[in-house]
Amino acid sequence: MSTLVKAAFLSQSSSNIMKYKRILLKISGEGLMGEGDYGLDDETLVRLAQEIKAVHDQGVQLCLVVGGGNIFRGLSGASRGMERASADYMGMLATVINALAVQSALERIGVDTRVQSAIPMATVCEPYIRRRAARHLEKGRVVIFAAGTGNPFFTTDTAAALRAVEMGCDALLKATQVDGVYSADPKKDPDAMRYDRLSFIEVLSRDLKVMDAAAIALARENNIPILVFSLHNPGAFADVLAGRGRFTRVDNEG
Repeated sequence: MSTLVKAAFLSQSSSNIMKYKRILLKISGEGLMGEGDYGLDDETLVRLAQEIKAVHDQGVQLCLVVGGGNIFRGLSGASRGMERASADYMGMLATVINALAVQSALERIGVDTRVQSAIPMATVCEPYIRRRAARHLEKGRVVIFAAGTGNPFFTTDTAAALRAVEMGCDALLKATQVDGVYSADPKKDPDAMRYDRLSFIEVLSRDLKVMDAAAIALARENNIPILVFSLHNPGAFADVLAGRGRFTRVDNEG
């Protein structure tokens, strides 16, 4: 798999890749399950790590936010009668588990990685400190931001947009289950329309499920484009950075 990913870069000039010097990659927790119904899939983790390494090896500064839905989702807990804030904190802890798993997969293939948690837990990872995170990126380390924003009632999408702004990222890439943004769930509606490009205003006015409204607002106000692509297409991460492949771009221009 790593050979396929690297080959995607060899056909592109370095200038195409380097138009994004620093990016944030948002990965859903469900994307780490593979074909399973729960937890982590080793093969998926290895493939993801290889794709991240291929991009990192081109000199792109990378930070990640990983969701926790493969282990626990706060909204689901709240819907079953659990107090919402407690359920959200449990979801944040699930993202720390996923972040440590991705860190392990990356470091097994030689990528220096740091996990920073918005909920301090010094025994297992660093606390989130913006200047320290920026310094890690400058030194060529991949930084994984865990525990969302550290506050209940905010999603990991909002955390991804917030960290992208704080880190001065050139783009926010969202790896999903489908190859872009659709008018409806393409798995449920065969007539769903796929968009190649949208404005932030169009996303909000059409209530398209790209990210939640708070995340869209942050990206819009700070002029950070959101690129949505499929986590399951080999080499897609590299292709998006090279401006190729299938993805949807959401920005202020549309």
